[in-house]
Amino acid sequence: MVQTESVAPLSLQLAPQRFLDATSPTGENVLNLLIYPGIISDLLFQLENTSNRSLRWRLELEGEFPSNWYNWTQEEDEKEIASHQKITKTIRFFIPGDFFENQFAVTDRQPQLKLNYEARILLYVEQNNRSQLVVYRLFSIFVRLPSTYINLLPPMYKEVDFLNRFLNIFEQTFDPAVQTLGVLWAYLDPLTAPESMLPFLARWVAWEIDDRLDIKRQRRLISNAVTLYRWHGTLFGLRFYLHLCTGLPLDEHLPEPEKHIGIEEVFNDGFILGETILGQDSIIGGGRPYHFFVYLRPEKSQQIEENLVREIIEREKPAFCTYELNIIYRD
Repeated sequence: MVQTESVAPLSLQLAPQRFLDATSPTGENVLNLLIYPGIISDLLFQLENTSNRSLRWRLELEGEFPSNWYNWTQEEDEKEIASHQKITKTIRFFIPGDFFENQFAVTDRQPQLKLNYEARILLYVEQNNRSQLVVYRLFSIFVRLPSTYINLLPPMYKEVDFLNRFLNIFEQTFDPAVQTLGVLWAYLDPLTAPESMLPFLARWVAWEIDDRLDIKRQRRLISNAVTLYRWHGTLFGLRFYLHLCTGLPLDEHLPEPEKHIGIEEVFNDGFILGETILGQDSIIGGGRPYHFFVYLRPEKSQQIEENLVREIIEREKPAFCTYELNIIYRD
């Protein structure tokens, strides 16, 4: 939509970036500008000097809307237009993204949220220290919610205000459900689900949530619950469980004495005669069968809760096994 107003010696053309096929609040068919909250919308105007001399001009914008909704400044060197020259400028409109959620917008004086506003553009010619109004233009501002449903209609209907507002009713009602279905997988993944969903997901895999662990570790445990069940009672299962709860790396590529989580099983023989070295391949008094050592080697800045670690070991080890726990903080 482009409308032109010509008054000698200046002519003015207005072209909104977005517009609707709608009437102004007064019922007149005038130029209108469509604005979506949180999205910039421009009003372009072209000024032409039709006279044979240079003119100094000044443009003002006023209306019943807040002045911080638009950005328009005219520098001193832009106030003069040469004979038969055309210049194009932009008035940028922007309203807050929470326009429809702003509780202070509705008051006793204004019980309903106002969506349509009238505005005026005043164009002056300055001569001999006097300003003369040469162009007076009315236009309307329509604040609407952007609609994606309208894009499903033929192009001839996209600019109809009634259809935009009517379809927005359905979009605002059904869109949250549609958006949820589009990312339903994220609600069912413990790593991405909302925190309120974790107890529900934990019950799916019969996992008991431990409040001593932070939410990040709880997510990892629920996500790997089936793996822990599968490897229950094994060396790998115990090491993996300790890795998830303590945050220590597995270090599978490192030798046992250098791992952050080390598990050493004892298979030494008892007292024997022959070539042997006491303390390495033999012990006096016989050994403890099914006994193993657990070594945790965290950094000094990381605190390990020993009681929790012991509970994990007792839960994961076979009932007939015994163990010793050693927590060694690295320098």
